[in-house]
Amino acid sequence: MLSKAVRIDRHGGPEELKVVEVEVGEPGPGEIRIRHKAVGLNFIDTYQRTGLYPFQMPLQLGMEASGIVEAVGEGVTHLKAGDRAAYASQPPGAYCELRVMPAKCVCRLPDDISFETGAAMMLKGLTTQYLLKKTLPAEGLQPGDFVLFHAAAGGVGLIACQWAKALGLQLIGTAGSDAKCKLALAHGAAHAINYSTENFAARVKEITGGKGVKVVYDSVGKDTFEGSVDSLRPFGLLAIFGNGSGPVPPVNLGLLASKGSLYVTRPTLFTHIATRESTQAMADDLFAVVQSGAVTIPIEQRYALADVQQAHRDLEARKTTGCTILTL
Repeated sequence: MLSKAVRIDRHGGPEELKVVEVEVGEPGPGEIRIRHKAVGLNFIDTYQRTGLYPFQMPLQLGMEASGIVEAVGEGVTHLKAGDRAAYASQPPGAYCELRVMPAKCVCRLPDDISFETGAAMMLKGLTTQYLLKKTLPAEGLQPGDFVLFHAAAGGVGLIACQWAKALGLQLIGTAGSDAKCKLALAHGAAHAINYSTENFAARVKEITGGKGVKVVYDSVGKDTFEGSVDSLRPFGLLAIFGNGSGPVPPVNLGLLASKGSLYVTRPTLFTHIATRESTQAMADDLFAVVQSGAVTIPIEQRYALADVQQAHRDLEARKTTGCTILTL
């Protein structure tokens, strides 16, 4: 059977994204075939398109989606044909109507969570889960603690603002405009800093009474690294989980000693969801916090699959807030 899909034949700009027809067959052992209802757009998609994260060509992009399971392969027991499902998963390939893919990272989507929400929340929500629950400073996090979260008005950021508040944390969010700062505050950030007009590290010290934060969650990378280090208290943790401004250049590790015995980590979601069990446990946590109402998934942009080039342009130009989906 045929499916429309978005593919690139070489790394490059948004103009390389082409809508093509691909043949989709039957699922093999450990696989499912899923017909998508909505597809999530993420910054990691641009890294794969540009070659920052290189892949063999041709490459079908996309890391998360929701839909209905059409068929399951041998050995798949947690899903069956007709199930509503959602996923964030390797390998890429979600930008399509229909695909065959590994089943281990695909989860049943609760009936009270819509397909659009399911498509928008899996990669960003599971990322927030492993950051706030698993990527923790040496002294841990307790209610009342300050954390710094860059790009707080983005898809991960707005989920993190809400989830941190639910955990009793005081999230200091940064964003590139006053409007985005207001959006972060409206979603639960305790403080918001416009890093295009303010020195965020100085403001963090001011907010925390000169102490700094226990942890910085940084998806911006190169442009925020120095300020992130300066925002930490002794024994603090810098978790760099993205490269929105480019990768962090080589660092003299002696800097970590001079700034207070700091820790730095570069985690990725796909290590955390490497097994069926860990994926389901994290998804259950995400589903529960969404079903409780403590976290809502803000879908601020919708694009047709045919408009994927414009979606990538807007994402890279920082014109988007919250979550973005491709509709089918």
